[in-house]
Parts: sequence; structure tokens; C-alpha cells
Amino acid sequence: MEMGPVQMLVVGFEDGKFDGEILAELKRLREHDIIRLVDLLFVAKDEQGEVAAVEHSDLSQQEAMEFGALAGALLGLGAAGEEGAEAGAIAGAEAGADGSVLADDGDVWYLADAIPPGASAAIALIEHRWAIPLRDAIQTAGGQTVVDTWVHPEDLVAVGAAAGSAGS
Repeated sequence: MEMGPVQMLVVGFEDGKFDGEILAELKRLREHDIIRLVDLLFVAKDEQGEVAAVEHSDLSQQEAMEFGALAGALLGLGAAGEEGAEAGAIAGAEAGADGSVLADDGDVWYLADAIPPGASAAIALIEHRWAIPLRDAIQTAGGQTVVDTWVHPEDLVAVGAAAGSAGS
């Protein structure tokens, strides 16, 4: 299974006014093979504390098992070497057997406990499909990733603030 880089994105909505704009953009990105939703868990809690959850994945059951095996093997390798990798691959594949990577009932309730009544939140694992050809080209050219990070506008503000206070 070829996978692009996977980003975990957690978004909270205090008073989400959902008009379909987010879903439309996700659909557009998926249709153009820019991203793939490895897993998406959306949880909403009404004012009375009642919880509703929706989950979606673009992965087939087989792909979810392969993704789970890969992630489990990497976690196991880090925790206990080769033996851990083998055990992690088996556990990860079993976890993905239901076609889900993120959510089980515990995840839903954990997320629901973290949000106040009237709010909602989403956790998404997003595979960046656009990055696969770039990654492959870098590897073919003998390149190695030295740093791989997202730079957010807030990061630039923090750097500017630090530079400004250093000059004072």
C-alpha cells in the first residue's frame, strides 16, 4: 500500500453553523486526489448533553487493515524492536478490520467528554496524496528529508514577537 504523508487535524466548533462548506471542500480535494480521508470522526453534543457521532473513511476494509498494520508495525518497532513491529502489525491490522482507523466507542466518548454542551469537534487523519510524487522524486534523486513541519501564521507572529523583544 502506497501512502502519502498523513496529518492529524483536530478542530473544535463552539457554535458550529454547518452549511456544507467544509464538506464541499473536502469533497473537492478528494475528487482531485489531493487528499484522502484515512479516517474522520465528528462528534456533536447538544445543550442537553446528548452525543451524536459520525465517522467516515475513504479506505476500504483491506486498506484500513493495511494502514493499521503499517502504523502498528512502526509503533511496535519503536517500542520493542523487531518483535514489537511484528506484534504491532498484527494488532494494527486487527484494529483496522472494521474499516476504521480512528474511532471506537472509547474514542467517541473521549472526544465527547472533552467538549462542552452545544459544541462539536472533529478529528481527521488526512493523507496528502499530492505529496507522493514529490516524495518519490526526492528519493529517486537521492535526497533525504531534513526537516518536515508545517509553518502556521501564528508561528511567524511568534518569531516576529521574539525578534521584536530581542531588539528592545
